[in-house]
Amino acid sequence: MDLGSESLRLRIKQLLEKPGNGNCVDCKAADPEWASYTLGVLVCHTCSGLHRNIPQISKVKSLLLDPWNSSELEFIDSMGNNAAKAKYENIVPAFYYCPTSRDCLLLKEQWIRAKYERKEFMCVEKQEAYSTGYKEGFLWKRGRDNGQYLSRKFILSEREGVLKYFNKLDAKEPKATLKISSVNAVFQPDKIGTAHGLQITYLKDNSTRNVFVYHEDGKEIVDWFNAIRAARLHYLQVAFPGASNSELLPKVTRKFLNEGYMEKTGPKHTEGFKKRWFTMDDRRLMYFKDPLDAFARGEVFIGSKGNGYSVLPGLPSNVQGNHWLYGITIKTPERSFLFACETAKDQKDWMAAFQLVINRPMLPQEYAVEAYFKHKP
Repeated sequence: MDLGSESLRLRIKQLLEKPGNGNCVDCKAADPEWASYTLGVLVCHTCSGLHRNIPQISKVKSLLLDPWNSSELEFIDSMGNNAAKAKYENIVPAFYYCPTSRDCLLLKEQWIRAKYERKEFMCVEKQEAYSTGYKEGFLWKRGRDNGQYLSRKFILSEREGVLKYFNKLDAKEPKATLKISSVNAVFQPDKIGTAHGLQITYLKDNSTRNVFVYHEDGKEIVDWFNAIRAARLHYLQVAFPGASNSELLPKVTRKFLNEGYMEKTGPKHTEGFKKRWFTMDDRRLMYFKDPLDAFARGEVFIGSKGNGYSVLPGLPSNVQGNHWLYGITIKTPERSFLFACETAKDQKDWMAAFQLVINRPMLPQEYAVEAYFKHKP
């Protein structure tokens, strides 16, 4: 039976007011306007499009624009987002990355497929691809010098505490060994130029190195991401035995605080300004000639205001040579660093990122990193 428009509006309003239904069941976006009448959940516009990729499992309609009958709404009412989460997210491992509305499409799509299509969180045996502490396989890796992507064998071993890759199939020794203690992974589809692009960073001699990889299969690259997260969480649990999972999870993997182009000048402030790609990773400000370079041309440690660090908009009046107008000055105990941004919005975003770390007191282990930067040749 189809409902009249007034009674339909009332039923939908009541559905949306039920606890849990005010946010998308998959990415937590506020005020979902779509629903799956086969799963009984409310979803946002973006996730509704991803549900259409699994039509044998989920059929979606707009709550506002499509016709509804009473049996469909009754089923959604009987299930709803909270009950669906209890069913389909019953055993999500602590390390598993649950995407939000701000995450890339790939993470959302694989989360939706993992929940409803593969039912990975209803049966622990279905999580072996990322939860055993060991993973090996082939990923396309960007070459450091020529920018070509070549198939490379990768092995993640939690027992050894490393992620390593090999340049040749029969190679006995890995081309590089990345210690889990310093590894980070973040999806970078726009920067890498593929929807499945993953940026892995690690420290070598306390300097950041980048590895850019992808896999044609979306599930496979997300499984690698979660396998790295699993190894990272276990490493942190051993390194900080007194800490709770809720304290450790933000440290498992992290997104960069900001990225983009700025102009910079040298230590004397008399050299010409050069355009460089900058990445703010926690307290490390790195700059690169190209966004996909394997390692930074330089890194700056940004401490806290209690330790003599500050950030100001603008440049000293005697400074010349910047093409971009929106300046930023970072003062450290040793020297000042001068940057110029192309737009007022870029300046505001960079100022906010710098202010965030400067306002945060330094942790004991960060003093050791600061000392290394001070004595770097």
